[in-house]
Amino acid sequence: MAAYSSQLLENAVNQFASLPGVGSKTALRFVLNLLRRSESEVDDFAQVISKLKHEVHYCRECHNLSDAPVCTICANARRDHSTICVVENIRDVMAIENTQQYQGIYHVLGGVISPIDGIGPDNIEVESLVSRAMKPEVKEVIFALPTTMEGDTTCFYLYRKIAPRTELKITTIARGVAVGNELQYADEITLGKSLQNRTVFQQ
Repeated sequence: MAAYSSQLLENAVNQFASLPGVGSKTALRFVLNLLRRSESEVDDFAQVISKLKHEVHYCRECHNLSDAPVCTICANARRDHSTICVVENIRDVMAIENTQQYQGIYHVLGGVISPIDGIGPDNIEVESLVSRAMKPEVKEVIFALPTTMEGDTTCFYLYRKIAPRTELKITTIARGVAVGNELQYADEITLGKSLQNRTVFQQ
């Protein structure tokens, strides 16, 4: 364990080191960098972090992150509100948006069904998706979940929940995304083509 000459320094390093993927050496480098900055820069940094925690919301429609009760995607009248793309997490929304190939709206589940991890349907945003999918203005639901056993299990479960609305088109992205991969790690071209070449979901 490093011998710190300042308890405040040690406390700051420990806080940074608590972040995923940040070791003690990297945390120390971050803290020393902050100490070299002006007081106003550090105050701005701290204020941004505080505002992030206290003022960022989850969109009441799709559960994406937002500065307002409804995110900019859901609030955009130019988006295709008849098409909902179902994703695991917020990073997947970012990945799809970066392709510039999709103009519909989203539904962020906040996870996938994984019994081994103790995650069931009640632990993710299933019921709110079902409510949205039952609205007559919604014409298509796209499953854009990880090509893993957990992702497939979640797709099958969601299909059974929304399939009773027979006029609803239920599709899934093409398998251009390699089996076992998560969307956020796919390159933009591959992900874009997977969306464009989506197919009807088969049980």
